[in-house]
Amino acid sequence: MDSLQKQDLRRPKIHGAVQASPYQPPTLASLQRLLWVRQAATLNHIDEVWPSLFLGDAYAARDKSKLIQLGITHVVNAAAGKFQVDTGAKFYRGMSLEYYGIEADDNPFFDLSVYFLPVARYIRAALSVPQGRVLVHCAMGVSRSATLVLAFLMICENMTLVEAIQTVQAHRNICPNSGFLRQLQVLDNRLGRETGRF
Repeated sequence: MDSLQKQDLRRPKIHGAVQASPYQPPTLASLQRLLWVRQAATLNHIDEVWPSLFLGDAYAARDKSKLIQLGITHVVNAAAGKFQVDTGAKFYRGMSLEYYGIEADDNPFFDLSVYFLPVARYIRAALSVPQGRVLVHCAMGVSRSATLVLAFLMICENMTLVEAIQTVQAHRNICPNSGFLRQLQVLDNRLGRETGRF
């Protein structure tokens, strides 16, 4: 990841006078335990997990009236493709929204990390547009799309992986697969070294 470009995306973290204990990168087992602590009371098709950033499933992505009602201006489909959630730009024709599709498999061996920075840039740009509102979705709205939202929060909002999970879980139950969690751990470690967290 290019530091200069990443710095353009990252929001500075404000530190108080009290020195916090050094950040300990989480183990895979501790992340999985954290994800099992369900915080959101209900399972919805779409939830706002960060200001103007929504996480949802295929049903939400296909519900054009709901997207209009929520004022969604950008859609990131993490399950694009003919045999997955085949919406695409044509599906949204006539609506004033932009579409970004990724043909990702919800498979622990799929390398979703190659999309972390491009999607983070896309979301950051979309949210910087006046009234920009972004839906990131996959089939169920808990693994692929959740992983991309977590990466965005880590890259652009300067959160640790644990902070990002807690932020999202306060609004929606998520469950990235073990391979995606490992990829997020790598990102967390890299960002931690670059920012001096550890």
